[in-house]
Amino acid sequence: MSDLLQTNRVILAHFDSYSAALLFARWEHGLLGPAALPVTATPAAAPAQIAPEHQGAAVLQAAIVHYGLNPAEVTRMEDFDAWYQEEGQLIRVHVLRFTGFEAPVELIAEQGGVMRAISALRGAAMSELLLLREVFNILVGGAQRATT
Repeated sequence: MSDLLQTNRVILAHFDSYSAALLFARWEHGLLGPAALPVTATPAAAPAQIAPEHQGAAVLQAAIVHYGLNPAEVTRMEDFDAWYQEEGQLIRVHVLRFTGFEAPVELIAEQGGVMRAISALRGAAMSELLLLREVFNILVGGAQRATT
């Protein structure tokens, strides 16, 4: 796993604007990749200056390599920004949105995950579900996320 993906987490989502179908990746460990948000992590304010290890473009590239994503079919949602702190270390959560016509169900399955609608993700960690709900509100409801 890339060092970048140790201080960042990604939500993988596919949104079909035609049908308003929104799917999220889920793994056995949770809803964020490549690892769950630490249980003791608490929301944090975004730093005044974003360090290189939290830069969105770099994290997108690291996730493309880690998951074997097609770079032409994934983008980082710029209007989502979540930060957490764990033992003095910042963790940034990014949303990577698949832009292809179909969700990459097979690709996620090859990595032990599934693509599911938010209503089928009950039982996941509440902190992660709340993040997915914010993504849902941005994509489906058009709401802007309040940055922490």
